[in-house]
Amino acid sequence: MDQPTTVFAGPASLRLGAEVCEILRTAPAIYECRRFPDGEIQIDIQASLRGHDVFIVQATSPPVEQHLMELVLLADACRRSGAGRLTAVIPYFGYARQEHRHGRRALGARVAADLIGTAKFDRLMLIDAHTPSIEGFFGVPIDHLTAIPILAHAAAPSVRSNTVIVAPDFGAVKRARAYADLLRLPVAFIHKTRPNGAEVVAHEVIGNVLNRLPLIVDDMLSTGATIEAAIIALRAAGALEPIDVVVTHALAVGRAREVLRALPIARLIAADTVAIAPPEIPHLEISSVAPLIATAIRRDHRDESLADLRAPA
Repeated sequence: MDQPTTVFAGPASLRLGAEVCEILRTAPAIYECRRFPDGEIQIDIQASLRGHDVFIVQATSPPVEQHLMELVLLADACRRSGAGRLTAVIPYFGYARQEHRHGRRALGARVAADLIGTAKFDRLMLIDAHTPSIEGFFGVPIDHLTAIPILAHAAAPSVRSNTVIVAPDFGAVKRARAYADLLRLPVAFIHKTRPNGAEVVAHEVIGNVLNRLPLIVDDMLSTGATIEAAIIALRAAGALEPIDVVVTHALAVGRAREVLRALPIARLIAADTVAIAPPEIPHLEISSVAPLIATAIRRDHRDESLADLRAPA
C-alpha cells in the first residue's frame, strides 16, 4: 500500500506498542485518553490520519471492560479522523474462554466480538486466542498469530534428554504438539475438569512422565489453579522436579502469585501480551512478541502473506 503506516500503542499495551514502533522505526501515534469523574473515557487523536493504514495495539486484559471500551473508542476516533484502513492488534483477547453456552449464561465471547465489531475494523490480529474457533464470532478477517516459536526458543536451553511436554488439559493438546514438534520432545496430557471458575481437578496423566522432567505448556495463566492441579497430578505419576512452565498470556490474577510461589517451578516463561502489574510474579521470564507483531504489521501493510506466523489450525 502507498498510504503511510500509523501505529497506536493503546493504554493497555503502551510498552509493547512502543517496542513494536521501535522495530518499525516509527513513533507511536499521539493521542489523549481522558477519564472523567463519572468513569467515562474520552479519546482525542492528536494528528491527522487521513488515508493512513492504521494499526491499534491494545490487549483486552484486566480490567477487560475498560480496555475493550478504550479499543472501540480509539477505533471510532481513528475512523472519524479519516483513517484509510484500520486494523486492531489484540495481543490478548479477553472473554475468549466464554466461547460455549451453558444453560442460561451469556455467550461472553460473542458479546465481546460484537462490541469490537461496532468499531468497523477492516481486519483483526490476535495472538494465541484460547480457541481457534473464536474467529467464527467476528465478521471481519482475522490473522490468528502465534507466539509458540518465540516461547519454544526461550524454553530450549532447559530441555534435557528426559524432558516431556505436558498439556494441562485436553484443550492444550494441539498447542503441546506444536511445542513438541519444535523441541523434538514427546507429549503427555492431563485429564482435567473445572467444577467452577476458580477450582480445577486433575484426574490422571495420559502418557509417560515417570522419571521425566515436565515442561507444562498452556495459552494462559490466570489464577494458577490449572498449573497447580497439573503439578499435583505429575507428582503422583512420578515426574521429576523442578518443573518448567510456558504460557503465552500471564494474567496472574487472584491468588496466582501465592500459588506459584509454593510450586516447584524452575522457570515460568511468558510472552508480554499483557502488561504485568506489581508485585513480581515468581520465576517469571518474559519473551517479547513485539518482533512478531512488527513483522505482521509490515507484511500486512505490503499485502504479503502471514501464513508462517499463524497459530496451528
